[in-house]
Amino acid sequence: MKDQGKLIAALLIGAAAGAALGLLLAPERGEDTRNDISDYLNDAVSKAKEKAQTATDSIKEYGTNLADKVKSKYSDAANDLYNFRDGISDDVKSKSSDVANDAENHLENAKSKAKGVSNDLNASIQQA
Repeated sequence: MKDQGKLIAALLIGAAAGAALGLLLAPERGEDTRNDISDYLNDAVSKAKEKAQTATDSIKEYGTNLADKVKSKYSDAANDLYNFRDGISDDVKSKSSDVANDAENHLENAKSKAKGVSNDLNASIQQA
């Protein structure tokens, strides 16, 4: 660990010395070099801002598209549920109508049989 720390410190000192020598031996005046560095940094900041804005716009567009897809899926699911409910409601109405018709038929048959039995009983009584 100590050796790694020494190595990193030596690299940092070497990099700082190289930068200082580069500035001292530069072919341009210090003011020109500072202006070049300033221009480079301003360009880098501008490019970073543009990329950040582009990324932000892309994220907003993706979010909007995703929200639209979710709304569409929710709407489709709700419509499917309503259609299913309506289908069940129609089936229940149809079945209840069938049950009512069957009950009515059974009642009419029962009345007819009761009337027949009553007529037979009445005829038997009158013959006796």
